[in-house]
Amino acid sequence: MIKKLFKNKFFASTFILLTGGFLSKFLGFILRIIISRYLGTEGLGLYSLLMPTFSLFIVIATLSFPIAISKLVAIPKRSSKKVIFSIIPVSLLFNIITIIILFIISRPLATIFLKEGRLIYPIICIGFTLPFIGLSSIIKGYFWGKQRMLPYILSNISEQILRLAILIICIPKCIEISVELTISVIILVNILSESFSVVVMLLGLPKGVKIQKEDIKPNKRDIKDVLNISVPSTSSKVVGSLAHFFEPIILTNVLLYVGYSKNFILTEYGIINGYVLGLLLIPQFFTQSISTALIPELSKYFYIGNKKKCITRIKQIVSLSLLIGLVSTIIIYLFPNYFLNLIYNTNLGVNYIKVLAPFMLMYFIDMPLSNSLQALDKSKESMYITIGSSVIKLLIIFITSFFKIGMYSLIISIIVSLLFSTLCYIKTIKKVLY
Repeated sequence: MIKKLFKNKFFASTFILLTGGFLSKFLGFILRIIISRYLGTEGLGLYSLLMPTFSLFIVIATLSFPIAISKLVAIPKRSSKKVIFSIIPVSLLFNIITIIILFIISRPLATIFLKEGRLIYPIICIGFTLPFIGLSSIIKGYFWGKQRMLPYILSNISEQILRLAILIICIPKCIEISVELTISVIILVNILSESFSVVVMLLGLPKGVKIQKEDIKPNKRDIKDVLNISVPSTSSKVVGSLAHFFEPIILTNVLLYVGYSKNFILTEYGIINGYVLGLLLIPQFFTQSISTALIPELSKYFYIGNKKKCITRIKQIVSLSLLIGLVSTIIIYLFPNYFLNLIYNTNLGVNYIKVLAPFMLMYFIDMPLSNSLQALDKSKESMYITIGSSVIKLLIIFITSFFKIGMYSLIISIIVSLLFSTLCYIKTIKKVLY
């Protein structure tokens, strides 16, 4: 029975992703603990203010290439090498343009919009990491599409180990100089870790793979096919990332306007993003892993018109995600002080956890549902849902912040936007498959 299960590519891929995802996430949490303890509440606030900008530019840099490439290389008789080598120069050119834009906007973004001049150099550092992140994402897309998850997982674990080792050495020394330098180093470490990840994945390529001159030459058809999938998918992600990008800008400016201090905003924003969400989203590795495994599998069944199998797969993934999320959420809700102290050596954020925890269950099914729409060729619908939930979130932050309820305006916006997006995803998938 067990041997039969492991012969199933979907089950084997998901199992490897879950096992490796757990190890990678565990290493990530050790890193998060180290960062949060050394940075302190104020430093964590600065880091949290910067993360939406970093996330936005990572989305722009990767341009949803992993999803597009995974779908194309999963198609029989499609040349994987040509797809990959066609898109690499496009990615590099795009990232060079993005770096230039970051250099231009770094000062006004930090000083005028985020109200933190200390973030100028960390923002510039983001630019240097983008080509490496972009290249790594392209190669990951190949392994996703071929459902060869072991090299991908090994690269993730190796990447985390290297990042952890470097930061354990560097953070204690950098923090003595300044918080800005420490945050810049945390960002720049991605250059080394992503490069190492690429090397590990290349070592995991099938034996006998030969690269010829004709494979390296960019193919217009392959570029067009990748962009036809990636651009609509990225549009959806960019909208979500833009909302996340504007979140601290709107929140900071409105709360300052109504009378809250800069120190209060920085501290509380760091508590929510660094401690509260970090704790509540512990099981997210699970939803990320199974969502990644779901895309090529679902694309294949939808391509041959087997809607019944698509429905079965989506139900299985959503049920598993919800179950894991439920167990985790109940435990954290009952013992928030214990876990905050254990992981972050603090008890700050308990009040936020009590309000937010029950609604975070939707988060664990949101990603599988969103990725299901991508696999079902409904990227536009996914984008519209993301636009709607993003606009709602920003409007709620803007309006409720005037009521002087502090950071609860952010908590309310998270809850309402999650409700909206989850219900819309479910409704859209039903229309497509039933």
